[in-house]
Amino acid sequence: MSVKPTITLLLNIFCFLGICMSLSFTVFAQKPDSSASAIRYKKLFSTPQIKGSVQSFRPKYNFGFIPYSEVSVTSKTTTSLTIKQDKLLSVLKVYPNPVEDQVNLVIKMDRESNFSVKIMDLLGNEVVTLANERAAAGEQTKTYNVPERLNPGIYFLKIISGSETVVKRISVL
Repeated sequence: MSVKPTITLLLNIFCFLGICMSLSFTVFAQKPDSSASAIRYKKLFSTPQIKGSVQSFRPKYNFGFIPYSEVSVTSKTTTSLTIKQDKLLSVLKVYPNPVEDQVNLVIKMDRESNFSVKIMDLLGNEVVTLANERAAAGEQTKTYNVPERLNPGIYFLKIISGSETVVKRISVL
């Protein structure tokens, strides 16, 4: 046998053994330390305990959504909806708009209460108080004269009854 084929054969064997040994060792990876990972696990995923009584937040207004507590299911097919009607004042219509010399309001009041109508400018400053009176319950049409000293432009009509306020935009010619 000649020297060249034996050297090639030995070289192939050493390469094969080197590859097999390198695959069996984890050269690039570290063995995890079980005690350190358990401590890190507890620190990362432990939940802080709050001691004390904290009230949950309830928004004052629902913005068109019905609270879950007010929806009750009576059977599998029908759902009854009970909505509390605490609204005292409903402004049904403000006409004519644009306003020249008088403005008409169609309002609905659930009970008798104090009632005031004010004209506000764009900055929210009160310009004129049109009414400050006691209004009866029911649907009513009120007519108010707009003062001539009011400059033409855009104003807001602020209607207050009890603790409720309704704001409507009007244009004065």
